[in-house]
Amino acid sequence: MAVRKFKPVTPGQRGKIISAFDDITCTTPEKSLLRPLKKTGGRNFQGKMTMRYIGGGHKRMYRVIDFLRNKDNYTATVKTIEYDPNRSARIALVVYGDGEKRYIIAPNGLKVGQTIASGPGVAPETGNTLLLSEIPLGTLVHNIELYPGRGAAMARSAGTYAQLTAREGNHAILRLPSGETRMVLVTCRATVGVVSNSDHNLEYSGKAGRSRWLGRRPRNRGVVMNPVDHPMGGGEGRASGGHPRSRKGIPAKGYKTRNPKNPTNKFILERRKK
Repeated sequence: MAVRKFKPVTPGQRGKIISAFDDITCTTPEKSLLRPLKKTGGRNFQGKMTMRYIGGGHKRMYRVIDFLRNKDNYTATVKTIEYDPNRSARIALVVYGDGEKRYIIAPNGLKVGQTIASGPGVAPETGNTLLLSEIPLGTLVHNIELYPGRGAAMARSAGTYAQLTAREGNHAILRLPSGETRMVLVTCRATVGVVSNSDHNLEYSGKAGRSRWLGRRPRNRGVVMNPVDHPMGGGEGRASGGHPRSRKGIPAKGYKTRNPKNPTNKFILERRKK
């Protein structure tokens, strides 16, 4: 998981840092696991713009990822480690004993030819998926379910992981990447290991064009708009625009937006670090 730095031969290469892609073993995706991915440009079914700053971008196909890992009593062999344009992590193509192929989020250290498994009684090794009740305390995990059987919802992006710190009754206590500590049912599944491509946070695009390839259009600051367009707009000259807030007037610095009546508040033991 290395990164490449470039000499400033052109202005776009000055400061450019991208992944070395040395962990990729195959450049052609599995055709049976591809689905079309239609771009919206931020428009709804009426053609009206409902999300700003979206448009363009390179054409992609969606890779169907197995977030459930529910094929128990079968072992799978890792066939390839591939690049996925729809996420920051690498994905792995695994082939089960009955011939079925699936994509999974590849953890760090997963190698081609390695055998993985899921279900009760499986060894807590990298790439294996177990119930939280069977994972040893202190283990680093990713692809964690919030509700049993719904599939992984937490710790799925590059380099992320959560730590299983304790178990109390029917709940396991996890320290999440954000610093939040919360309880999750021990009947939920998690995958052992850290998500691959951990150097993703070191990447630097180097030019605006790389954002356009990703479908991101230029984003205007609120202070440069008119008062009719943004609460922070208007004023003579380079006015600061008052207190930082969103276009709809919601404060941006330290204002709590989580619903105090959210029924899942009781599962959060410690809020994320500010």
